Amino acid sequence: MRNVLLIISGPSGVGKGTIVKELVKSGKYSLSVSCTTRKARPGEVDGREYFFISREKFQQMIDSDGFIEYNNHFGNYYGTPRGFVEERLKTNDVILEIEVNGALQVKTKHPEAILIMILPPDKNELRARLVGRNTESEDKIEERLQRMDYEVSLEDKYDYIVINDDLQTAVNNVEQIIEREKGADI
Repeated sequence: MRNVLLIISGPSGVGKGTIVKELVKSGKYSLSVSCTTRKARPGEVDGREYFFISREKFQQMIDSDGFIEYNNHFGNYYGTPRGFVEERLKTNDVILEIEVNGALQVKTKHPEAILIMILPPDKNELRARLVGRNTESEDKIEERLQRMDYEVSLEDKYDYIVINDDLQTAVNNVEQIIEREKGADI
């Protein structure tokens, strides 16, 4: 069986991070830690959720082809370090939790990558989740909800769609997709 490069995307607040944490807990998958220029949120640790770096350092990595994808998302840069992913794929399945534009960049460079979009049951549920996080202003929440429309418009470019209306069901669905893909001959 081959190792897979799995990309999980979806609107802010949809629960993709929670799904990814559940998958990684099983010990079967490596999580790619992205670099970002945004400030850490309370409880986030450098090197665990993200590598929090300066814009200057981010630009240096762009210039040296250090990312397999990068993007500006809500005013901050995010990028997936090339070396980490390519090294881990030699021995493990690797999960990238990245936004849709970055996911499509990776797919052009790694056509074998599996793209899964996580969606909420509906927009009202997503709003409730964003409000419940208590990390953003009402303006930011509205901006994120508008972004959802754009992200959903790209769902046909994804290999799979998983609705996160129940965490364990969503995790199980993603695991089934991975196992099906690992067994596929390419």
